[in-house]
Amino acid sequence: MAATTIRELLRVGSPDAPAIGAPEREPLTYAGLNALADDTGRALNDFGIGRNDRVAIVLPNGPEMAAAFVAIGANATTAPLNPGYREDEFTFYLDDLSAKALVVLEGDNTPAVASAEKLNVPVLRLSVPSGAPAGSFELYSDGSASGRASASGPAAEEDVALVLHTSGTTSRPKIVPLTHGNVCASASHIVSTLALSPADRCLNIMPLFHIHGLIAATLSSLAAGASVWCTPGFNALRFFTWTDEIQPSWYTAVPTMHQAILARAPRNKEAVERLKLRLIRSSSSSLPPQVMLALEEAFSAPVIESYGMTEAAHQMASNLLPPGKRKPASVGVGAGPEVAIMNEIGKLLPYGETGEIVIRGPNVTKGYENNPEANEGAYTAGWFRTGDQGVMDDEGYLSITGRLKEIINRGGEKISPPEVDNVLMDHPAIAQVVTFGMPHKTLGEEVAAAAVLREGMEATETEIRAFAAERLADFKVPRKVLILEEIPKGATGKLQRIGLAEKLGLGS
Repeated sequence: MAATTIRELLRVGSPDAPAIGAPEREPLTYAGLNALADDTGRALNDFGIGRNDRVAIVLPNGPEMAAAFVAIGANATTAPLNPGYREDEFTFYLDDLSAKALVVLEGDNTPAVASAEKLNVPVLRLSVPSGAPAGSFELYSDGSASGRASASGPAAEEDVALVLHTSGTTSRPKIVPLTHGNVCASASHIVSTLALSPADRCLNIMPLFHIHGLIAATLSSLAAGASVWCTPGFNALRFFTWTDEIQPSWYTAVPTMHQAILARAPRNKEAVERLKLRLIRSSSSSLPPQVMLALEEAFSAPVIESYGMTEAAHQMASNLLPPGKRKPASVGVGAGPEVAIMNEIGKLLPYGETGEIVIRGPNVTKGYENNPEANEGAYTAGWFRTGDQGVMDDEGYLSITGRLKEIINRGGEKISPPEVDNVLMDHPAIAQVVTFGMPHKTLGEEVAAAAVLREGMEATETEIRAFAAERLADFKVPRKVLILEEIPKGATGKLQRIGLAEKLGLGS
């Protein structure tokens, strides 16, 4: 029977098997991780923190962050925050979450501490014993955290394991509560999709304040009795040093990371030859088909593109491992929850018709917190509306045609940015591209694109526009093409279309 709580999930692994590792460190075994979860639960209860009490975590990427997520999550509610936030941002999130405590690294002078003190949120320090295995830690309080926990002991299936905020590009971020049942179901779905086993080793390069790293890399590995090896964060220069040491069987990343790894592969031919990957996983934004094919050629491993979002505890759909089909430019078939296409009035659409992607299943949140207005718009007849536009083929493979908020409306003509991306990526000089809408006085919006060129290659804006004009209808051809050294990315490495025009000085 599949685990329905993090505590149950930790019992899957063999006691002596590695659970959490890191470069140049001894790994923490499953026996050690289970003991850590027990010790952390007792410590939290002594600090007056129990089930469903929210513990904000501000830690650098690495094995201690992964272990803290699991050990705290087994006993309370975790709220991982981006360590790169400024004090005002920490103040907003700690207050919005009603955090019962803040966990920071011993000796870290993060501005989160000042925010916590301002809000009278107790600060717990995480210390790493000298010579301890990767992920081992102890929690101590400066005395401000005390009292009796209202609900002690390990968390149950309906208790909230994790709360995250949506990105909130145009409005106040929404709080997404995910129960133990939600996150364990999603982890189980990923195990099944990727056929993970105790023999697998995942190299985690994703941020651990993001649903992708927390569930796809960390929790799914533990749900399989496998191991996850946590780096200090993505670093293309160190990637092949890490793979040489760890010899992972797979890794998961966003497309910009895959592209950076690909760019360095020719300079690390021997390390690539030594690397025996069983699969490469891509998620969190669309993977250009050209990049998928180049990755498979470079690493002799299937690339499995999946589709995830916070409200679904990450995974919703996925391409299949061989001998199943992998379709470039598709995010695959439903991989856990039910997936369908719905029109604006709530009618489910047949294969081949474009509409909004909707989902329902055990991994899907029951609703945003304290936000009845958002929930009213997000759910129709039990289906969660993802906000993504897509189409399903007659084999059930889903293609995302754009984020509804990102669809460019050029005087009534609707343009899907990924469609333009895929055409521009065929240009021999383009390494990376993102299409977005820029303001226009009469049309409302016009098509624009930002591109990064391949090393040693050249192309002008005029040439790129001419290339696009041969392959796209006139109204879809970018009227502006910016050639950049680097395209601005979000905190998780994703390219963001909303707000890009303003960032690049193309606002009205």
